[in-house]
Amino acid sequence: MQQLSGQDAMFLHVELDGLPQHIGGVSIYDQSTAPGGKVRFKQILALLKSRLHLSPIFRRKLLTVPWGLDRPYWIEDPDFDLEYHVRHIALPAPGDWRQLCILNSRLHSQPLVRDKPLWEMYVIEGLNNVEGLPPNCFAVMTKIHHAAMDGASGAQMFGLIHDLSPEVQEVEPGPLHTERQPNNIELLTRAYVNGLRKPKQVYKLLQQAAPAFRRIRQGKTKQDFKSLEDKQTTRFQGDISPHRVVDSAKFDFQQIRAIKNSQPGTTVNDVMLTIVSGALRQYLASKNELPEQTLVTGCPIDVRSEDERNAGGNMVGFMNVSLCSDIEDPAERMAAIHQEAVEAKAYAQALGPRIMMDLTDVIPGNVLSLALRGAAATNLTQANVVHNTIVTNVPGAPFQLYFCGARLVDAISFGPLLPNVGLFHIVYSSVMNKQGTISISITADRNMMPDPAFYTQCLLDSFALLEQATLGTRKRKKSSTTKRKKAPAKSRTQAARKAAARPRSKSATSVKPKAKPRARSKTRAKAGA
Repeated sequence: MQQLSGQDAMFLHVELDGLPQHIGGVSIYDQSTAPGGKVRFKQILALLKSRLHLSPIFRRKLLTVPWGLDRPYWIEDPDFDLEYHVRHIALPAPGDWRQLCILNSRLHSQPLVRDKPLWEMYVIEGLNNVEGLPPNCFAVMTKIHHAAMDGASGAQMFGLIHDLSPEVQEVEPGPLHTERQPNNIELLTRAYVNGLRKPKQVYKLLQQAAPAFRRIRQGKTKQDFKSLEDKQTTRFQGDISPHRVVDSAKFDFQQIRAIKNSQPGTTVNDVMLTIVSGALRQYLASKNELPEQTLVTGCPIDVRSEDERNAGGNMVGFMNVSLCSDIEDPAERMAAIHQEAVEAKAYAQALGPRIMMDLTDVIPGNVLSLALRGAAATNLTQANVVHNTIVTNVPGAPFQLYFCGARLVDAISFGPLLPNVGLFHIVYSSVMNKQGTISISITADRNMMPDPAFYTQCLLDSFALLEQATLGTRKRKKSSTTKRKKAPAKSRTQAARKAAARPRSKSATSVKPKAKPRARSKTRAKAGA
């Protein structure tokens, strides 16, 4: 029996009605590499059964403390039934990319049942009309509660059920442990003992907080970083409905790397944030909703130490980064975003990346749950905009993976929406079909984004504009020859101040790219969930 950390439990408390907090995605496999060219459902069940012991996530369920007086525990489920968690379905006709997105949107919208291990897997057949895929592919959609893992630990679990070749690696089934469930008296006794430790934990937290605030004050004085104030409200802020849409745009990793190398010091993450920023500019401008000041994204960061690389659960810090969406020129925007990211990392380092984790360990779970529900009921969450969207980076395997002998050929990742944040991006890099790819998957509120295929096209267009601006053959005008309308000082970045400012356009699509980026297919570009 293992108690959840404060951060793990937080994802249970945030899970309000219509706001499930599970993560996951859909992986698509080519059966032609499997023995006999066919993967049967019973083979999938057999493989999973042989590897259940490799991760405790598979068999553990929640055990709650009476009246929420302490954080819940993970305990082995004595009635675990693998076939409850793994289900076999078919894609509705016509079986194209749009139908695949719709089906996964609906599955992702449904919360997980809390009295069983918090994961589900759907084997999906009938993908024959998805353009760009080999014939006879199947998909596997997975849902796992965020309380059980974050993106880093999820990537490790993903590798446990895959092999490095079409030959399925035989794994000896390990022992499946059983545990005696403690009664309520025992749980309340544990809660009492844990309560006695709270004053010491609060004292340690205060010891961390005092120097952290001094570092932040010194950093602002030295202009190492600044606070992101006057955050804008967009269509992605407001009440979150229970309905979701998902989609994905894929890019060639070598092209992304070439763009990165066009500006010294720029990272791949800076490039991907620039693509997201350009897509948001185009999408919101098409609806006459583009704010004059910059948008802000939240970026989760893994704070595991080297000794904690194999630790499960959540160990996530957070930083806010300006998307510099008030800058039209893609190359200048990327330079500005790079500077903003450097400052955001400096701010997170000054604050202490683990201080928020320690804070969630101190706050009683029932108090946090009541506070979140009270804030939602009084619309307090809508009154304070922390960020407009989320962009997180989930590294995939740097080699080709196989599932029951079938080759992994495509993947989409799903994220949870948060109160007042109706758009979630996941940047996922991997090696599939001997080619390095990097994708941006989106999860959004259906009411806030009724046209996900259009937003996916905005991502592709944003990439094309950035590629032209950084790698294009035509000479670009020097920034000193033109002027840009000044944005409010609080929303301008240091890089933007240096660039004497190009004129802002009323439309994000005023520059036509030379060439389109490599997309999945024409069908996917037009499809909507």
